[in-house]
Amino acid sequence: MKQADDTSRRRFLKESSILGLAVAFSPGTIVEAFAGSKSKTTKEQDTMTQTNATQSASEQVADKTAIRPFQFSFPDSELADLRRRVNATKWPEREQVSDASQGVQLATMQKLARYWGTDYEWRKGEAKLKAVSHFITEIDGLDIHFIHVRSKHENALPMIVTHGWPGSIIEQMKIIEPLTNPTAHGGTAADAFHLVIPSLPGYGFSGKPTKPGWNPVSIAKAWATLMQRLGYTKYVAQGGDWGNAVSEVMAFQQPRGLLGIHTNMAATVPPDISKALATGGPAPAGLSPDEKHAYEQIDDFYKNGLGYAIEMNNRPQTLYGIVDSPVGLAGWILDHDIRSYQMIARVFDGKFEGLSRDDVLDNITLYWLTNTAISSARLYWDTAHNLPPGGFFDVRGIQLPVAVSAFAEEIYQAPKSWAEKAYPKLIHYNRFPKGGHFAAWEQPELFVGEMRTSFKSLR
Repeated sequence: MKQADDTSRRRFLKESSILGLAVAFSPGTIVEAFAGSKSKTTKEQDTMTQTNATQSASEQVADKTAIRPFQFSFPDSELADLRRRVNATKWPEREQVSDASQGVQLATMQKLARYWGTDYEWRKGEAKLKAVSHFITEIDGLDIHFIHVRSKHENALPMIVTHGWPGSIIEQMKIIEPLTNPTAHGGTAADAFHLVIPSLPGYGFSGKPTKPGWNPVSIAKAWATLMQRLGYTKYVAQGGDWGNAVSEVMAFQQPRGLLGIHTNMAATVPPDISKALATGGPAPAGLSPDEKHAYEQIDDFYKNGLGYAIEMNNRPQTLYGIVDSPVGLAGWILDHDIRSYQMIARVFDGKFEGLSRDDVLDNITLYWLTNTAISSARLYWDTAHNLPPGGFFDVRGIQLPVAVSAFAEEIYQAPKSWAEKAYPKLIHYNRFPKGGHFAAWEQPELFVGEMRTSFKSLR
């Protein structure tokens, strides 16, 4: 019975779009799905928006499609309520095993909660956010929030950088200064970027869709509209996780001005490998060591790491607990992938890693204060229910130039051999012995170097 159940589960994961990112279609389906600006649901329905943070009076203008300055603040009472809830957490007994095979471990969560409920200061992270320029504009009926930082260097290359789940614009904060001001960070004026860093719909300070229709297809189209409104006639796109999905869909749509993309979580799995993964069997014969390692990483993720995605694919509204309990929310966010979790657990054990305790809690606290735990999860449901099925890591047939950075502790480290086949115009490939799912956040120096090298030929 267990074997049958496992086979059924793997088939479900494959056919209903693993991770809810159904953007890996056959060529015919790609053309059909990506030809329009949105999915059929969006074409038929309008969306409305509601932001949770305080907006300035200057935003109350007649033309909502204008680029408007955006300000935010959270009252002390909300921070006091958060701390009270953290300290009032009702704890379960510890896990029955000595590892993380049953989920986020009690000791890790109690260390996180102890710091969150006592010494952690949101205002420090808030000040960093407020140090850059925020804007908002309405696209297809929804308020889209974004950070926009222009370089002082005249020939800077515009780049739109998209976060994923369970991330936010906080992921990109460390790369803004070195990318926009390279001469102060070991680079030259020729390395400069203008940065546009949007919050995905339902995330952070962007509006919360009230009806279905926002998924990688519609978001990609919205991002092209945003870059057009900002006056950028030539630009590049970058992303990992959902950010990779959006960036790759943009490459499919080929909006005017998009020169190429960079991904730190590439979709390179060949069809025969994807089919083998769906059955849950051993790696096919003939794989190179790098390919076999990638197969084993994905196989483990499909078998042991997809609980959160299945729930958000199917029943995101059911997650009331993570809206009411900050510790519940933190546990849900930490359980994204095993290597990220292990790294964060080491951080709360006092070890130096790519992230600090404040990094981790700034991101979780932003989800809490903006009340976006469920609105962000709906992106999975919308993609699974309103786009054709497909696997997240499957080859998608992109024809624009693509650069790939493969980090060792990502969900899988894309082999160069697969990347060369997946992207006919692969302009850069590099692999690193460290770094995980949140590359820009964990390894900003490596990430900045990759951006400078990846797009040099497209300037």
